[in-house]
Amino acid sequence: MGELGIIHDGAVMIEGGQIVDVDTSEILLEKYPGAQKIDASDRVVIPGFVDPHTHLLWAADRAAEFEMRLEGKTYLEILEAGGGILSTVEATRSATIDDLIAQTKPRIQTMLSHGTTTVEIKTGYGLDDETELKMLAAIIRLGNEVPMDVVPTYLGAHAVPVEYKDDPSAFTDQLCTEMLPSLKRWWGANVSDQRLPYVDVFCDKGAFSLAQSRRILEAAKELGFPLKIHADEFENLGGAHLAAELGAVSADHLVTTSQEDIRVLAKSDTVAVALPCTPFGLAELDYTPAVDFLDAGGLLALATDTNPGTAWCESMQFAIALACRYMRLTPAQAIVAATINSAAAVGLADNIGSIEIGKQADIVILDIPEYNHLGYRFGTNLVHTVIKKGHMYPVKGS
Repeated sequence: MGELGIIHDGAVMIEGGQIVDVDTSEILLEKYPGAQKIDASDRVVIPGFVDPHTHLLWAADRAAEFEMRLEGKTYLEILEAGGGILSTVEATRSATIDDLIAQTKPRIQTMLSHGTTTVEIKTGYGLDDETELKMLAAIIRLGNEVPMDVVPTYLGAHAVPVEYKDDPSAFTDQLCTEMLPSLKRWWGANVSDQRLPYVDVFCDKGAFSLAQSRRILEAAKELGFPLKIHADEFENLGGAHLAAELGAVSADHLVTTSQEDIRVLAKSDTVAVALPCTPFGLAELDYTPAVDFLDAGGLLALATDTNPGTAWCESMQFAIALACRYMRLTPAQAIVAATINSAAAVGLADNIGSIEIGKQADIVILDIPEYNHLGYRFGTNLVHTVIKKGHMYPVKGS
């Protein structure tokens, strides 16, 4: 993860939204003398960030809960009292698709301006068939309307809704026998040009047990859906082991993951996704044990976990800064985790995540003299220009 393949005084040739050549400036200027030129002198050019875990689509906010946490309430206490995810569920159920898109687009624009060129967005604030599909429709529409690739994930198993508070097993039944088949039918009828969305489950204390999570993911896999999982944010229930067993593309959070589960995950193709903005947002002291995953030979990625309750942060630059300080990653390791490894966490590493011939031209020009200013600096936007599929989006200057 520490190997960046740096080309000093390098250049990239882009044509038709694809990278067609990469070499030194001297060689490419000689090969393509008539090409339009973008001057990135004294700046750093990296792949666009890939954010593989967000809850970017929601209605309203939860600023009041932030004050409650400062007064001593825990995340789980707020959730058990009907707040947390459940309060966002109430607002999102009441919102129209147009409302959700109008509230989400500014967050996507902020992400793009901070260098994110591909984002995963989950449902999960509906917890019923109608609203989950409404959210999915909004995510698909956003993918068609914004200058960013959007990867959809279905998270009907985000929490147990209030109407099933006393019978979570019945909600698990509904997910497996009604909601997932409904999702498959809806997708077939409404989306013809994309692969099936990921199906995710929140396997943790206060959400779904390991047995319930297994049942949901196995039902999704039987229907042909690729898998993801939230695991080990608060307690080590075995979700990471389950992800490796079922071939999930990623297991995310992984704060309390046992050493044995780390070894199992590292031997699999499942990407470990760390979300450092979340413990930071909760003022928690424990973060994903990144060094343990790397020592075990695992594939580690970074994401923002952008959400209204614990981590309203659209900046992968800040996730990198946190990862360097609290997860002990070097800037080089963090850049790899935020680009090619995070592309692997959404199944797109063959097309994005690195500056290579044949890949999509998703590139960020940073207004810094050396790559290690990422992580070292925080709190300001270091992006000068974003290039998405060959199209320029200036952030600073012209």
